[in-house]
Amino acid sequence: MPTKGAVRVLFNDPLFLFVFLPITLALAIVLRRIAGARPVLGMLVLASVVFYGWWNPLYVPLLAAVAMVTFWIARRISAARKAQDHVRTKAYLVGGIVFCLSVLAYFKYTDFAIATVNVALGESIPYQHIVLPLGISFFTFQKIAYLVDASRGEVEKHDFLEFCFFVMFFPQLIAGPIVHHREIFSQTHTPHAFAPRLENLTIGLSIFLIGLFKKVVIADRLAPTVAATFGAAATGEPLSFVEAWTGAGAYSLQLYFDFSGYSDMAIGAARMFGIKLPLNFDSPYQATGIIDFWRRWHMTLSRFLRDYLYIPLGGSRRGAVRRYINLMLTMTIGGLWHGASWNFVLWGFLHGVYLVINHAWRHFVAPINTWWSRSISRLVTFAAVIIAFVPFRAPTMEVTLAMYAGMVNLPRSAADQLGVLGIALQRLGVRFEGRPLASADWEFLAWAIGFIAILWFVPNTQQFMAWFRPAFDHDRKYAERWPPLLEGLLGQTRLRWRPRAASAVLVGVMAAIAGLSLTRVSEFLYFDF
Repeated sequence: MPTKGAVRVLFNDPLFLFVFLPITLALAIVLRRIAGARPVLGMLVLASVVFYGWWNPLYVPLLAAVAMVTFWIARRISAARKAQDHVRTKAYLVGGIVFCLSVLAYFKYTDFAIATVNVALGESIPYQHIVLPLGISFFTFQKIAYLVDASRGEVEKHDFLEFCFFVMFFPQLIAGPIVHHREIFSQTHTPHAFAPRLENLTIGLSIFLIGLFKKVVIADRLAPTVAATFGAAATGEPLSFVEAWTGAGAYSLQLYFDFSGYSDMAIGAARMFGIKLPLNFDSPYQATGIIDFWRRWHMTLSRFLRDYLYIPLGGSRRGAVRRYINLMLTMTIGGLWHGASWNFVLWGFLHGVYLVINHAWRHFVAPINTWWSRSISRLVTFAAVIIAFVPFRAPTMEVTLAMYAGMVNLPRSAADQLGVLGIALQRLGVRFEGRPLASADWEFLAWAIGFIAILWFVPNTQQFMAWFRPAFDHDRKYAERWPPLLEGLLGQTRLRWRPRAASAVLVGVMAAIAGLSLTRVSEFLYFDF
């Protein structure tokens, strides 16, 4: 968390929207026209440092020092590899990874380690209360991937300024997407790098405003419900089935619209400067299994965990048992990466268990590919994700258990109505101590159905913008795939974004609603990870 009195320049802050972004964009356009791409590169690095330092200037030297050390180590790795000195190559690689992880561990996990030791050994070691630098988890993974690829000879030629742009570019600096070096260097090396184009400005602005709408109109309006439910659980108030599922489900929606909104704003802001960032979300709540979910949720993190942890551990090459162990390790470590708490470890562990079950199910059960089987699979997957997100949001394990207790606390009247099934459920741990269903519960059910319909049948940002390749790794599958219900009713052509009045009006209305909702500036949820 920031120091007292610190100010973060947020994407949904008027200071960013009406001062920082327009001025930086204007400078980039002018510099590109009069001096070329290189000065723009330097200016954007400087602007990114200002953007980061506005929160806490004391951590700018840390950001710079980590970048310089990582770049130096990568140079040593490349030199050793060129000399075919495999021992030195591996030594520098291990040293670089240890350096990056040590910085992350000190700032993020010191108090967690102290708390664990205090509980396990009955000690009373004082906490250090270290302020967590913004984005340290994201740029640590980014640099580790860069070092590993340098040891493989997969990093194309670049200088220190280009490297600083890769690791500091402000749209992705704080909360991703976790950008791969190939995605940046391949764009900064082109003759047309940073060249002002009206298409980039209109596409980027449209994506940015869609992301702003997701954040301030949807995610922020779900926040009070989430806070009330988890707050009640924290005070020891018993929760009913509907109350607990309302809070947990609302948080799952809040987190998705908050983080996917941020990712859209990052992709949109970068596109205004002519840079395409990778996708981070692909309608994850349409997933028909946890394997499918992790191909759609936080896609750049999934890519990192797969390429730099799961596959090096052996992946699926050494049999089913080893695959399951590797999945459990990968997801548990991924959970710990999100936060210094056993709650995050539990979240990662649950997803590891889910993945093992999903792989085993695929091995033993032939798929049923019908509309009703896909619908059931989506609902089951969504419910599993909601259950796992409880420890992700709960501040302590006690609150997590209180939420879970509420999620299996059915109304008292249901025991008699279910008969023998009710008795069987009680033996499995289900309680029948909740209050009777009220009109507000039926209202929640209607809202839940409405949200599921939006998530399942409304095109996502990439599908909406598909004709103009909005992201780096965008491909034809987004242009070809379209929610079948809307395609049948309205057709793809009418709903695709195009540089025409209808698209401008639609995005303009969303921007106006978002602007009217900016009564207060709220932080993005992933800033704390």
